Amino acid sequence: MNSLPFLGLLFVFFCPRLLFAATFHIQASTNPNTSIPQSLLAIPPRSWVVDTTAKELEALNYRDNYLRYRMHVVNAKGDQVRDVIESRDGTVARLLLRDGKPLTEQQDTDERERLTDMLKDPDAFAKHVKNSQSGKKVADQLIRLMPDAMIYTYAPGQPQTGKHPDTTEVVIDYEPNPKFHPPTTTAEALTGLRGRAWIDSKTKVTLRVEGQIFRGVNFGWGMLAHIYPGGHLVLDQADAGNGRWIFTRFTERISVRALMVKTLNIQSDVEAWGFQPVPSMSYQDAIRQLLNTPLPVH
Repeated sequence: MNSLPFLGLLFVFFCPRLLFAATFHIQASTNPNTSIPQSLLAIPPRSWVVDTTAKELEALNYRDNYLRYRMHVVNAKGDQVRDVIESRDGTVARLLLRDGKPLTEQQDTDERERLTDMLKDPDAFAKHVKNSQSGKKVADQLIRLMPDAMIYTYAPGQPQTGKHPDTTEVVIDYEPNPKFHPPTTTAEALTGLRGRAWIDSKTKVTLRVEGQIFRGVNFGWGMLAHIYPGGHLVLDQADAGNGRWIFTRFTERISVRALMVKTLNIQSDVEAWGFQPVPSMSYQDAIRQLLNTPLPVH
């Protein structure tokens, strides 16, 4: 997402797991719900977060539950649609569309060569997986801080998203806990966030979060990076089957000054759909499946 590895880990792996909730001024298409059972609102708000954190850690560290799906990403690199397969060794993907158009013959050849090279070089793929696992470790550590990093209150009126008519959503606002002392440099990000999360009252899973960076955040006293206030993020999640929850939409708009030199205006929109369960397979078998799948013609 950007040139700073630790920021990439933070936003790629942690945002889709609960961190960035909405400021009170960011509103989804919500409807007030005055019929929320009082028994739910009698539960201390922090208790919902403790339970949700456990669910999010489950989702982050899924085992033996693999998916294939399409992912549409629009960012500084362009507009791309990829076919994604999760293998037991790690995730692989094949480019299908660029700027809404089928790949040219040369683009397809380049993509096939990239995937074929991965088949020939397991060490390079293992390095990629190691980086991914490092990101998950950072995310795991940050998620575990959430119950104590914020102060939680019930959102007035309990506005429902309207996207889950058969679900009662518990809506919680939160803002940084002034008594929280970030134990790591990455955890400093928690001090610049406040917000709102929509939680499924039955499954204790986060359905939606909207977030805004309401004040600037320094990493390494600003020498590593500075995140400017005003950035915002939106995340939606859905049940992809067999109890596996995964994001369906993620949007971010943030500005970051990197290493006291360059300011990056990060704009990224990601959507995922067409989730299908797949059996456990090696990354090589996953690549072969991708290569053997005909490309879309329009």
